[in-house]
Amino acid sequence: MLPRWADLVLLPAVCLAVALLAAAGVVALVGQDPLRVLAVLLDGAFGSARGISYTLYYTTTFILTGLAVSVAFHGGLFNIGGEGQAIMGGLGTGLVALWLGSTLPGWLMLPLMLLAGALFGMMWALVPAYLQAWRGSHVVITTIMFNFIASSLLVYLLVNHLRPAGAMAVESAGFAESARLPRVQQVLAGLGIDWPASPLNLSLLIALAAALAVYLFLWHTRAGYRLRAVGSSPQAAEYAGIRARRQILLAMAISGALAGLVGMNEIAGVNRRLLLEYVSGAGFTGIAVALMGRNHPLGIVLASLLFGALFQGGAEVAFEVRGFSRDMVVMLQGFIVLFSGAMVVVIARPVAAVLRRLPGMGVAAGGARDG
Repeated sequence: MLPRWADLVLLPAVCLAVALLAAAGVVALVGQDPLRVLAVLLDGAFGSARGISYTLYYTTTFILTGLAVSVAFHGGLFNIGGEGQAIMGGLGTGLVALWLGSTLPGWLMLPLMLLAGALFGMMWALVPAYLQAWRGSHVVITTIMFNFIASSLLVYLLVNHLRPAGAMAVESAGFAESARLPRVQQVLAGLGIDWPASPLNLSLLIALAAALAVYLFLWHTRAGYRLRAVGSSPQAAEYAGIRARRQILLAMAISGALAGLVGMNEIAGVNRRLLLEYVSGAGFTGIAVALMGRNHPLGIVLASLLFGALFQGGAEVAFEVRGFSRDMVVMLQGFIVLFSGAMVVVIARPVAAVLRRLPGMGVAAGGARDG
């Protein structure tokens, strides 16, 4: 068994290195220089203030969806409904902004939008949770179905009720100024710091606060212990007096609320109106982020930064390197998911074997500890 530090830090790093080597081999086979592609990717993601801003903007969304997957996982559930829960969270955020934005000041408006997004995401997740706990319907199936329902509901509301009269674009009217989450460029400009324009906004702080809150909840509260106990062994938890059904509801409620906060980044911070496809697969990327981060908040933050860099740097690579398409960046993401998820047990064994040879490591045989 790997030590906790190796499970959270060393193993993901080794998985990432193996994924990069595999991707480099494929890139070389198609006639590209892997080192040049990597250099352009890193420069696009971290080589300028603008690139860093875009990387952190993507990172913000991935932190929230990764945390959503992680909390459900610790409760013994595989929540694949982050996409739909994020859509509903954005809908809640947008509806409050459209209804109250012209009458309330920003200091009250923004917290209400945050609360509405969390509540809409939570309520959307509680239905599959109830069906799992009391009706035996598997949460994987129901959350997938609810993704499609959420997407269809958003389309219906935008087309038939929220789109301004006479407008051709399928989107709502723009939000009032009080319902717009400040961007980092605006905040830094107020401090006299020149920063390039980008979608990066203060929801990054919300995502980091959510990561800290999840860590404290799961590992420093009795409620978090009960949730993890049910996730580890429902039968043993029931024997100890913990009601597993309640923990299923709690895990999915928190998971849905975290996914619902995506609306603050995408709706209140960037688009500042309700529109279609603002989640753009981030709910599914959150699954890969949680796997890569070993379902630990710190690991999820680091994995989100990695995927944010891939999204931003990949766009630069597709633009700068002739013959290198965006699909190849998706291939790289696929390798990371493969080696961080399906292959992690295989990779953990040689890592544990190496650590056993090092003095003072105290690594037991048997592979990696569960995240």
